[in-house]
Amino acid sequence: MANKQSGDFLGGLMVGAAMGAVVGLLLAPRAGRETRKILRKSADALPELVEDLATSIHLQTDRLSETALVNWDHTLTRLREAIAAGQAASLREYAHLTQAAQDAPPPENPESPREDH
Repeated sequence: MANKQSGDFLGGLMVGAAMGAVVGLLLAPRAGRETRKILRKSADALPELVEDLATSIHLQTDRLSETALVNWDHTLTRLREAIAAGQAASLREYAHLTQAAQDAPPPENPESPREDH
């Protein structure tokens, strides 16, 4: 989650910086020719800025995927351990019930003929 937040922050920072630069240039008290020249330089740098942003997003996505994979592996391991523990407990209970049934006296059958002397 922290990786996603840092990637979002970095992306927002880059977009905000680009927007701030454009607005600052448009509102700056310069001659039109000078402002257009600066805007042209900024526009020329925009592809590089977008490429940097894309690279940053790609790296953050890779980190997030790696973190998710590690978390999934950890969850899967815990699930396997829980299933194994449940199976072992089930086998112990079955053995206990089987032993108790063998140790108990047989039930009397009320319909069987009794010998009265």
